[in-house]
Amino acid sequence: MIDLARLEQYRENNRIEAKKALGGLPKSIWETYSAFANTLGGILLLGVEERPDHSLHAVDLPEPERLTGEFWQLVNDPKKVSVNLLSPQHVGIARIGGRRIIAIEVPQAPRCDRPVYIDGDPLRGTYLRRGEGDFRCSPDEVRAMQRDAALPTQDMQALPQLPLSTLDGQALRSYRAQMRASRPGHVWNDLPETELLTVLGAAVYTDGGTLCPTAAGLLMFGHDKEILRQFPAYALDYQHWCGGKLQMRLFSGSGGWSGNLFAFYTRVCRQLSPGQPAGHGADAPVYTALREALANCLVNADYHGRGGIRVHRTPDRIVFSNPGGFCVDVNAAMTGGVSQQRNAALGRMFQLIGVGRHTGSGIPGIFSTWSSRGWAEPSITVLPAGSGRTTLSLPLGPRPALARRHAIRVRGSAAVTRRLRCAAIIDYLTEHICTDVGTLSSALALSPAAMRRYLDELVSEGVITEENGCCRLTSR
Repeated sequence: MIDLARLEQYRENNRIEAKKALGGLPKSIWETYSAFANTLGGILLLGVEERPDHSLHAVDLPEPERLTGEFWQLVNDPKKVSVNLLSPQHVGIARIGGRRIIAIEVPQAPRCDRPVYIDGDPLRGTYLRRGEGDFRCSPDEVRAMQRDAALPTQDMQALPQLPLSTLDGQALRSYRAQMRASRPGHVWNDLPETELLTVLGAAVYTDGGTLCPTAAGLLMFGHDKEILRQFPAYALDYQHWCGGKLQMRLFSGSGGWSGNLFAFYTRVCRQLSPGQPAGHGADAPVYTALREALANCLVNADYHGRGGIRVHRTPDRIVFSNPGGFCVDVNAAMTGGVSQQRNAALGRMFQLIGVGRHTGSGIPGIFSTWSSRGWAEPSITVLPAGSGRTTLSLPLGPRPALARRHAIRVRGSAAVTRRLRCAAIIDYLTEHICTDVGTLSSALALSPAAMRRYLDELVSEGVITEENGCCRLTSR
């Protein structure tokens, strides 16, 4: 994850934690282990201190082999840790300037293993990483992770107490029309309604032979009053603001429409094209990306979570927000990593109407479209980290130069300038894991030519690697 030979260039953050450990194995490392595993993963450094200027320095462990043995004993003890995510290559003893330290790389836990907790108590022993600290999860955050760990996904739950007539026939007919347009000649296009519902995962047969809706079917095709009985926190809200005034609003429970996900998706899609009519001309790729963003928001929401689905549009930005954190590492999702949908049946339904057709490509496609337009980079935020709400913010224009968060303003010698700018590149790659030259140039307010020079230097020094246009820190 990081280049230990250049340890002093790093700082503690949401994925790096340093501990002196001169008095033995610190008890607090288990909170960090849980927090890293439940959030984005990270590296735990023993025998490293943080100085007043926040730089990291090795202090030399007197008995690293003993500490490593003690660590392995405890991480394999289910009374201490709910699951051991590590293999031998994740833990090692390294030398830095003759000083010995221990580096422990903790991966993000698979959805089925979360929450990762300590001391045998998920309600009191589950932590998340926020900034430089480890924070105990609330009971609601723990329950959200437990729901996400369930297999099959939560939207596949049968609802035998509801008759099939709960589903809106008009919504299903409209969905079938979109499926035919997206997949002409598909074998499912002309199936009878009950058969179509079963192959979609919108309905299942009970042990008694009665066909009933699933949670996915109810969410996609039901009426909001019935949906609320099963999901009391369910809410959909689209708002379009311009000049400080609300121009248009669509929300569930308002009456006049069914309030289900499919109706919300189709109605909001008509409002999302920021330029020409939806799907036409130069705005077609943007409209496609916005459809993907909306579908991702709906498919990956935790419908037991608070706050509901929110889509907020202004002249310069569209923001999608849903309850529930990412089921995979955010950076992996941004670079095309393996996708884990919270609601797989809903995901399949959207794929059949031409949205999210290539698993794992939605988020990278959105970022790529924004980059090709020269617009400011989208941002993904999960607050509280790993659990609460996921927000995707899509700027509709270039980032103002003065607003660049990572912009570098330095004065002094060329050597000082180089050192500060290289440190900024390393900090950015620590947070974002993998990115391209154009994104780095925009984020750090440097010309592509200048960025290229700094990257070439860091590559030659072995600090970063570059492959297929993707820059990342060199693994230790």
